[in-house]
Amino acid sequence: MSIKEIFQPKPSLSDQEVKHGLRMLTWEGMASMGFFSITTSGFLAAFALALGANNFQIGILAAIPFITSPLQIPVILLVERLRQRKFITIATWFLAQGLWIPMALIPIFIGVPSGGAISILLVLITIRGIFAAVTSCGWNSWLRDLVPREILGHVFSRRLALATIVAVVFSLAAAFFVDYWRAHASGENAVFGYTIAFLFGALFLGLASPVFMCLMPEPQMQPGTEPKLSLRKTLTSPLQDKNFRQLMKFLLFWGFASNLAIPFFAVYMLERLGMPLSTVIGLSVLSQLFNILFLRVWGPLADHFGSKAVLSLCASLYLLVILGWTFTTMPEQHFLTIPLLVILHIFAGIATAGVTLTVGTIGLKLAPQGQATPYLAGASLATSLGIGLGPLFGGLFADFFSVRQFTISLTWADPTRALQWPVLYLTGFDFLFAVAFIMGLVTLNTLTKLREEGEIGREIVLGELLSRTRPIARAVSSVPGLGFVTAFPFSYLRQVPGIDVAISVTAYQLADMAKTTTLVASRGLRLTSRVAKMLENGLSQMLKPAKAAPVNGIDVARHTARGAIHAAHETSLNTEQLIPLTMVGIVRALKRAKVNPQDAFRGTGYGVIQGAVETGANLVEAVAQAVAGAREAARMLGLTEEEAATQTAHGALAAIEEMDPEALGQVRAALPPELTEISCLKPEQEDNCED
Repeated sequence: MSIKEIFQPKPSLSDQEVKHGLRMLTWEGMASMGFFSITTSGFLAAFALALGANNFQIGILAAIPFITSPLQIPVILLVERLRQRKFITIATWFLAQGLWIPMALIPIFIGVPSGGAISILLVLITIRGIFAAVTSCGWNSWLRDLVPREILGHVFSRRLALATIVAVVFSLAAAFFVDYWRAHASGENAVFGYTIAFLFGALFLGLASPVFMCLMPEPQMQPGTEPKLSLRKTLTSPLQDKNFRQLMKFLLFWGFASNLAIPFFAVYMLERLGMPLSTVIGLSVLSQLFNILFLRVWGPLADHFGSKAVLSLCASLYLLVILGWTFTTMPEQHFLTIPLLVILHIFAGIATAGVTLTVGTIGLKLAPQGQATPYLAGASLATSLGIGLGPLFGGLFADFFSVRQFTISLTWADPTRALQWPVLYLTGFDFLFAVAFIMGLVTLNTLTKLREEGEIGREIVLGELLSRTRPIARAVSSVPGLGFVTAFPFSYLRQVPGIDVAISVTAYQLADMAKTTTLVASRGLRLTSRVAKMLENGLSQMLKPAKAAPVNGIDVARHTARGAIHAAHETSLNTEQLIPLTMVGIVRALKRAKVNPQDAFRGTGYGVIQGAVETGANLVEAVAQAVAGAREAARMLGLTEEEAATQTAHGALAAIEEMDPEALGQVRAALPPELTEISCLKPEQEDNCED
């Protein structure tokens, strides 16, 4: 095969060519991530410290590859004009990775530690960042057309899992080699351990990646379905798309908030905790192992429930990890420092797996066909700017707070002695981690406004994930002394971002119970009141141990009704008969649990519409059925029909406003005016509504 044939895009690809391309994509990921495991994270930070870098320079070093990302803007024009994404990607990748050779040789040509050595490193990293920006633009667009949308999660989760295994092997081997070299070398020779490790990575891994890229086919770029846009409109088209603009906003602020802290974890352990490089890399490997395990979990969940829900869960969990770093010293190392670091790295691996996977796929899903290049470049630009600015400010904050401290302690004094226990001690990097956590909480709010086709609520994903731990929980609860695990009031902890990822299973259980019960009750020849009775019994059993139904009545009704609608969707059940029976069962059970019937009807109305949206049902018909069902249920239970209909309409409209606001006007028009006079729609605002 000639060079021209290797780089020539193909008008169409056979199934066999696509499979071959995806296989080579996996091999490329193994080579590139194996190389990155040696040249980034703890290795690069330790190398920079050996060359004489301070905190701010460490921040610059971490930021440079991302600050150069705006160069993708002119690269868009290059890609659109040449339409040779494969050639552009491979050529610039080869140049970018080749620069690690002169970087590795810096200690040979200049004395270290010194300002000149770190300056040369920063210059070379900058040049590499320029080439990497060009590579990223062509690479993302190429993959957008090569990987089928319906298997994005599976392909990238498998690629990341295998690549992480390779990264674990090479990073551990390199870390032990560097520690061994430093232990047996003296003076300036100690830094040459990094030189050898970088040269090995560049020659045997970094330059192997383009070989696998050459074996991947490139689909010919398809023209957009819309008329040809001007240069200005081409570059600004992602910003004109309201939904994609929301994604870019989240990527920008999340990259900034998280990378205030992430680049300094290794520096913190190396300098503040005095750990050897092999221990730092070992903890990183532990994180990567859990990353591998959960890639196999998050990938299918993202394909089935949507990337947004998984991203929301994993981002909130990662924020909890960042906050946890502030407690690793109080003010010095303590007996829980190492166990806490182990736990933090485990959860960091779990969270990173989901964030990396979904950030990489959600942009591919939302980019319109034929406009992948500008849209994905926009997403990459937002991500890179956030990640680039984060370490810069992080370095400044770390130096600023290094001479400041904030302490909260408890003191006990009696006539013979005085005892003092530090409750909170923040200094240097501790402040940095706390600031990153707070900014991350604010950033999560931007994700709620993003819309993804086929998305499912995050609580369903939580339930699907945590339902696999139920057998373990049952086993633990039977062990003497460990029964508190299942009796602990986790509802309070669910208010803390991140903890809900590990313990919030109630919503999924409610929906699953309602779905299963409805299916079982409807196996007869016709739908009868048996559905209402079984729902009532099932819900009553779940509410008995909870003791929290009066507070959470709306949510309980919502998720139970939603599960019943899903059951109707998956079978031939008649929803017109099912909805009033569902309402009867739910309202009876909640009334028995001392829940206000108004809350029960409102929550049921919300849940019916939520289930309708998730199953693709007609919303106008669903609302009409819900209101009619509320009236019938009220008659059966001896309640006021008008009040039941009004509360149900309130809940239904709240669900539409939250999940499909474009349909709100149409549904309002189809309802009687007296049912649409609502002062607030959100179900969580029911205490402040004036009906």
